[in-house]
Amino acid sequence: MKTILVTGVYGFIGSNFIYHILKNQDFSIIGLDCLSYAGNIENLLGLNEIEKERFTPIVGDITDATLVSKIFSDYPITGVINFAAETHVDRSIHDPGAFVKTNVYGTYVLLEEAKRCWYKNDKWEEGVKFLQVSTDEVYGSLGPTGLFSENTPLDPHSPYSATKAGADHLVKAYHDTYGMPVSITRCSNNYGPYQFPEKLIPLILRNALDHKPLPVYGDGLQVRDWLYVMDHCNAICCVFEKGLSGEVYNIGGNNEMENIRIVKIIIRILNEMTADPEINESLITYVTDRPGHDRRYAIDARKIHNALGWKPETKFEDGIRMTIQWYLNNKDWMKRIISGQYREWIEKNYEKR
Repeated sequence: MKTILVTGVYGFIGSNFIYHILKNQDFSIIGLDCLSYAGNIENLLGLNEIEKERFTPIVGDITDATLVSKIFSDYPITGVINFAAETHVDRSIHDPGAFVKTNVYGTYVLLEEAKRCWYKNDKWEEGVKFLQVSTDEVYGSLGPTGLFSENTPLDPHSPYSATKAGADHLVKAYHDTYGMPVSITRCSNNYGPYQFPEKLIPLILRNALDHKPLPVYGDGLQVRDWLYVMDHCNAICCVFEKGLSGEVYNIGGNNEMENIRIVKIIIRILNEMTADPEINESLITYVTDRPGHDRRYAIDARKIHNALGWKPETKFEDGIRMTIQWYLNNKDWMKRIISGQYREWIEKNYEKR
């Protein structure tokens, strides 16, 4: 049985991935997470007893080289899937240093330890793999037409995307310099269960249920490609198992939509599901746009389709309904993770907008 180190397991995508991989793959998983504001230990309480036997959680930071070295010494790790990252663009504007530390230096620590353990006698151990999970934001912004391909030059516009681009370059450099077997994935916007409520969809859901203003940046016409999180998890497994070393794979949902349209869809479905007349478009509040806000992202995912056979399976209308229903069924989960620190952040971020 393979033993894989998966980082960021208590975050949104990481926790969904753990459910997916333990259900569909015969792997032993070492899960490393520092339990930051966006990490919630409750996210993985749904594992069954058999799955728990194959999952070893460790609380710690990927920037802690001593801890990472001990993990590699204590377990026969032959794969790394790195989800751990500071991810929220607004937070990166207020505190870029935290993003540099986790996203760049943390990735370096993981790469160095993997190299130390996997590269011996001038050759790489058989069957090892390092997978870096990245974002389409490293490409910058598109105009009204066109798509990001894997060959699009990187042009990040925020501290967040700059640090993710830096980490991607570092991973690729370890392949080009040392021959390390690596793959990089760049995905479009994810949505689904367990997403921390500073992101657009859960933030709009929570505010609408509380009849609070629904903040929309600028004119709301920014375009994003939306991908249901379990489709993303399936793609990650596909790349980890079949992706070629040194290659980048874009992962997209083929669901380009303006932010304001997303907000209106959520209002419509929530109103339908709850029969609450106070959930309506009068709650929409336009706020000052984010500095350096990219106008449009759109993914060309033909490479992973053609080379590895992956395609998204979830239509947006189905995925958003499942997501909304999950949040309606888990209101207590939402309440518990909204700490005083998070409320202070929301107030700070929007007070002058």
